[in-house]
Amino acid sequence: MGSMLSETVSYSQDPILYLKMAFTATFFAGLFQSSLGILRLGFVIDFLSKATLVGFMAGAAIIVSLQQLKGLLGIVHFTNKMQITPVLISVFKQRDEWSWQNLLLGFSFLLFLLTTRHISLKKPKLFWVSAAAPLTSVILSTIFVFILRNKTHKIAIIGGLPKGLNPPSSNMLYFNGPYLALAIKTGLVTGILSLTEGIAVGRTFAALKNYQVDGNKEMMAIGLMNIAGSCSSCYVTTGSFSRSAVNYNAGAQTAVSNIIMASAVLVTLLFLMPLFYYTPNVVLAAIIITAVSGLIDYQAAYKLWKVDKLDFLACLCSFFGVLFISVPLGLGIAVAISVFKILLHVSRPNTLVLGNIPGTPIFHNLNQYREALRIPSFIILAVESPIYFANSTYLQERILRWVREEEERVKANNESTLKCIILDMTAVTAIDTSGIDTLCELRKVLEKRSLQLVLTNPVGNVMEKLHQSNILDSFGLKGVYLSVGEAVADISSSWKAQP
Repeated sequence: MGSMLSETVSYSQDPILYLKMAFTATFFAGLFQSSLGILRLGFVIDFLSKATLVGFMAGAAIIVSLQQLKGLLGIVHFTNKMQITPVLISVFKQRDEWSWQNLLLGFSFLLFLLTTRHISLKKPKLFWVSAAAPLTSVILSTIFVFILRNKTHKIAIIGGLPKGLNPPSSNMLYFNGPYLALAIKTGLVTGILSLTEGIAVGRTFAALKNYQVDGNKEMMAIGLMNIAGSCSSCYVTTGSFSRSAVNYNAGAQTAVSNIIMASAVLVTLLFLMPLFYYTPNVVLAAIIITAVSGLIDYQAAYKLWKVDKLDFLACLCSFFGVLFISVPLGLGIAVAISVFKILLHVSRPNTLVLGNIPGTPIFHNLNQYREALRIPSFIILAVESPIYFANSTYLQERILRWVREEEERVKANNESTLKCIILDMTAVTAIDTSGIDTLCELRKVLEKRSLQLVLTNPVGNVMEKLHQSNILDSFGLKGVYLSVGEAVADISSSWKAQP
């Protein structure tokens, strides 16, 4: 938001206009986000797959942890960038600012927090140990620094914080004038980015706690939050990864924790701000590092590598994209790979050659079941996807290739001549007009080669479309069957009846 607004409006030259643009952009971001929820477009979160979230979670955890090095090492001049390279360069470039007091205090409390977390993981009944550890750390560190305040000058503290609430800003919303287009454009871009990141954070913790996220409700919640924020001196925001991790690590189960947290923040802002004067920044850094450290799931990444290399690639792209580029672009790359994977599966569906399990009417993949046997004069093919315009040409070519390969195999082994191709449509959940035309053309091509095409078990909506298109008339009485076994038995008996 800052970079987009600064291209046109200078904060130093016109701070009031700059604030107006920020609040107005936040309003339009919230309006856009809530509109997506109202229009029921929450399905877009389905493109954030588990593989994407594993990479995002690990990358974001490392980024958040590296940001805490500023407080952990006592660095004053630290980069504002989030990527791993500038952060590490800034850390080692400012070695002269490292403070051994910060290191000692920070790693002491980090060890304490990690120990309590380990205890709670090993003994679930002691969950309260890790839940109480952050607040205990804040209290103990504040008392420690206050007692030794004359000897701990190099330990950075929060210092004096102003009391009170943000002033209302509804009177600063900018709805007419030459800069309105800038505010709308900035709001749309930042709204998309914050929505993507917020839903990714929500899906991350939903996966950890095994519950579902309603994308429409998430969009409306984030949108309404930003609309309200624009009227109370807030710029566009989203679900916080680090604070969500702290909340999760404390054992919060319901949204009541947010009400309690908001009430605590309200009371703190109004009355308790002076008590945090001597709280060291290093303890806050240790709390956040502890919270996000458990979100790096290397075992899940290894499982992705073993099971699905393309999912693992999406995971890596999300991970390295977040680390080296940015959180939104890292997610964007991973989502693009996930979409590519969907398109690949749709445009290049799997086709199988089936064989009969001896002594049963069951037909299964020949490559998967070694005991499955081919039926003489038949080749039985199964399509494992809908038949759409995107894959209909490929399927026709693939089926004809299967037929050619089967004819060559039959000729090489001196087996019965191929006469019939059975297409098992059990897994074909949908078909469009291009798919219907493909079946019709395929039947004609095979008929010219004296080969019969038979369809088996087309599901309800597929059968309905086949009826409506009148294609079944061209297949005849022996062109469609309920099962592969029925088709094989009936066609074989008709051949035997012929002189």
